[in-house]
Amino acid sequence: MPLQIRNVAIIAHVDHGKTTLVDALLRQSEVFKAKEDTSNLIMDSNELERERGITIFSKNAAVQYKGYKINIIDTPGHADFGGEVERIMSMANGVLLLVDAKDGPMPQTKFVLKKALEAGHRVIVVINKIDVPEARVQWVLDQTFGLFIDLGATDEQADFPVLYASAINGKAGIEPDLSAMKDITPIFDAIIEHIPAPEVSDAPMQLLVVNVIYDTYKGQIIIGPLKSGSVKKLQKVMRITRDGEHVPAEVSTVMTFDGLGRVETDEVFAGDIVAVAGIEGVKIGETIADFEHPVALPVIHIDEPTVKMAFSVNTSPFAGQEGEFSTARHLKARLERETLSDVALRVEPASSAGESSQGLDGMFVVFGRGELHLSILIEKMLREGYEFQVGRPQVIFHEKDGKKEEPFEDVYFECPEVYAGTAIEKMGKRKGEMKDMRVESGVAHMHFLVSTRGLIGYRAEYLTDTRGEGIINAIFHGYMPYLGEIATSHHGSLIAHEDGVSTTYGLVGAQGRGKLFIGPQIKVYEGMIVGQHIRAEDLDVNICKEKQLTNMRSAGEGVSEAYHTPVSMSLEECVEYLGDDELLEVTPKNLRLRKMHLKKHLRKRGNKKS
Repeated sequence: MPLQIRNVAIIAHVDHGKTTLVDALLRQSEVFKAKEDTSNLIMDSNELERERGITIFSKNAAVQYKGYKINIIDTPGHADFGGEVERIMSMANGVLLLVDAKDGPMPQTKFVLKKALEAGHRVIVVINKIDVPEARVQWVLDQTFGLFIDLGATDEQADFPVLYASAINGKAGIEPDLSAMKDITPIFDAIIEHIPAPEVSDAPMQLLVVNVIYDTYKGQIIIGPLKSGSVKKLQKVMRITRDGEHVPAEVSTVMTFDGLGRVETDEVFAGDIVAVAGIEGVKIGETIADFEHPVALPVIHIDEPTVKMAFSVNTSPFAGQEGEFSTARHLKARLERETLSDVALRVEPASSAGESSQGLDGMFVVFGRGELHLSILIEKMLREGYEFQVGRPQVIFHEKDGKKEEPFEDVYFECPEVYAGTAIEKMGKRKGEMKDMRVESGVAHMHFLVSTRGLIGYRAEYLTDTRGEGIINAIFHGYMPYLGEIATSHHGSLIAHEDGVSTTYGLVGAQGRGKLFIGPQIKVYEGMIVGQHIRAEDLDVNICKEKQLTNMRSAGEGVSEAYHTPVSMSLEECVEYLGDDELLEVTPKNLRLRKMHLKKHLRKRGNKKS
């Protein structure tokens, strides 16, 4: 007989303790035995997630408590991974909303909560980090209630149960008193009491494909909620594609979740979250149905991508030297594989996407939900040994009633009050509209509505303007009328004059022209960007020249100018730096900025045409 089941998603803003709380729930469940040497952040198992401290990929875990099986789904807190969030809402029957006891509900909380309320889910609010000295529990509760009202919650949804917790200590309770708390069990009790059991019907078997992962031995593994019927090992099924096509298949393995892992079983019943293997070529949003009576489930709706970026084979003089996979065939196969597991991503050849290939071979246009979404894809690929180059991110325009529309974002700034004026000035130049501003304890909180086009390239600039103390969050707002030209700051680049190896002497001579990106003894090629010019035009510099030794001496001969430390740029900063005629060469060992045309005479010809 099937167990009593609860499927719950846990959502929160970045760094509000979501993954830590999931770890506490796992450790204190009845069947999960944490090893003594188990590190924190069990759910953030991906190397990228651990480094960045954010959840990118949704993951499943399951715990047993008082005869109930509770499926916990950890979801991303960043709007760029909204494709993951929207799918997870179709798998859960309720959500735990985790809110920081100091910060209150934050921008990303708003995005994910909106998706949960739209799906009609019951919400349990957990106010976390009540043990921090700056905690202001009542204020946070009021702000959370206001957010529910703003997002159009029903009366039943707005009457949410509230729990208080210190996830890092593994404690929770119904009152904000840490000394009265014993363990995390009040959260388990609230889930059983307030989250409804999954709705199941008497119809033949229906499994909605919500996630697709790859296993070295089992191949493609499908994860999703079993809406009706049951699924058995070696059962014949019918795969129904998004276009309605019926494809016969057979299930080789049936798995269910237990703790952090998947365990094989003979049969899984409706209401549970199941993982099945043996069906190849499945895409997210499809239905695995009964073989005799196949009935499709509604297809998951995913918001359209807003940003596109050109990916192409590396054409620099250093091509093929640092990456394991560098051909167009490798690039195409890897991008297509990503679209199977990331439903918010779309890949098209440059020709069919209406893009000019600019003389580049093996060029593909990747459509995504934001700069971070595409940057994570780039970083995943370079870690896997891929070598390629990417162009500048560009927004995707729409036509509506004969009028041009572009994507807009709600941007939330948080910075020391002294830097607020600079941010306001820069947003004004980028045609951003201020919606709200408040100052608390010397920290300015600002809300702007700005076009995605105006925001591209500003994040790194904002961090510089606020001396690294600023926080910026953006949420997709929707498509609105085109704003016309936006006067974003155009930069000029310092370009290597010839192939060779950079020298300290050459770099010292060039550093007066701007800030440099490379140090001495670095191999460079003609057309490679080695720094940013202080003026808004490009300048060729000879950083490979060597000091000529003579037997003549003069006053001041031994005095030399000091060489400044070069600017070290992250992947996101490199992507934001790109101009329209510039590319980023990505290899597992290096990130190199370069001009699209490496030869100076070709660049001049291109400038004359434009």
